[in-house]
Amino acid sequence: MSHPDHATIDLAVIGGSGLYQFPGLEIATRHALDTPYGAASGEVLVGDFAGRRVVFLARHGERHTLPPHRVNYRANLWALHSLGARRVVGINAVGGIRDDMGPRAIVVPDQLIDYTHGRLTSYCDVDGAEVKHIDFSAPYTESLRQQLLAAAARAGIAAIGGGCYGATQGPRLETRAEIARMKRDGCDLVGMTGMPEAALARELGLDYACLALVANFAAGCGDEAQISIEEIFAHLAVATAQVPRILAALLEN
Repeated sequence: MSHPDHATIDLAVIGGSGLYQFPGLEIATRHALDTPYGAASGEVLVGDFAGRRVVFLARHGERHTLPPHRVNYRANLWALHSLGARRVVGINAVGGIRDDMGPRAIVVPDQLIDYTHGRLTSYCDVDGAEVKHIDFSAPYTESLRQQLLAAAARAGIAAIGGGCYGATQGPRLETRAEIARMKRDGCDLVGMTGMPEAALARELGLDYACLALVANFAAGCGDEAQISIEEIFAHLAVATAQVPRILAALLEN
C-alpha cells in the first residue's frame, strides 16, 4: 500500500486516553484505512507539526469509544507503517506503582510485563503467515527512548527514565491484591494498552517507545484511599498538556 505521504513521515503518534486530537498539528490529509487486519481505530491524520511531517491516530477513537481490549492494535500499527511511519511514540495513560511515579509524572519505561489475555497479539496469527520469533528482551527501542528523555530535558519538563510497565486487560481498574502482585513482579506502572502494541511494532520493524502519563496512584499505592475518576482525568489533562512540547523538542533535534 502506498500513499503520497509515503517516506516523508518523521514521526507517528498514537494518542491514549485524554489525547484524541493533536494540539498544534496542522492537518493536511485524513486517511480512513482498511487494512488486511480490519479497520484502524479511526482516521489517521497526516499534517505538519514543529516543521515536520507527523501522523496521529487516537488509539481509542476520537470519541473514546473503544475499550483497551477492543482496540484493533494490528490494524493501527499496520496503517501507520503503510503511510511511511518508521518511528512511533505511544502515549499511554497509566497508574503509578513506584513511589516516585505519582499523579502527573511522565515516564519513559524500558521494560514490560504482559498480563492481558485474548487479544490478537501477532501478525503471525493468520493462515499462511510466516511465524517470526522476534527478540523482545528490550521491548522499546532504546535510541528512541533516549531521544524522548533528551527532548523532555530540552523542553524543561521532568521525565523519569526507566521502569517496568505492566499491561492489564481492563477496562476495569485493578484490585489492591492485583497491584500488590504486580509490585512483587517488578512493575512500576500499570496500564491497559501497552500490549500488544509494542510487540506488533517490533514485528513490523518500527522504532517504538512509550511516553507514559501517570493519572493516579494504582490501588493500594500512595496515600489515596479510593481512586476518583474525576481526579484521574484532571491529573491526566495536566500531564497531557506537556506532550506537544516534548514531541516538538524531539522533532527539532
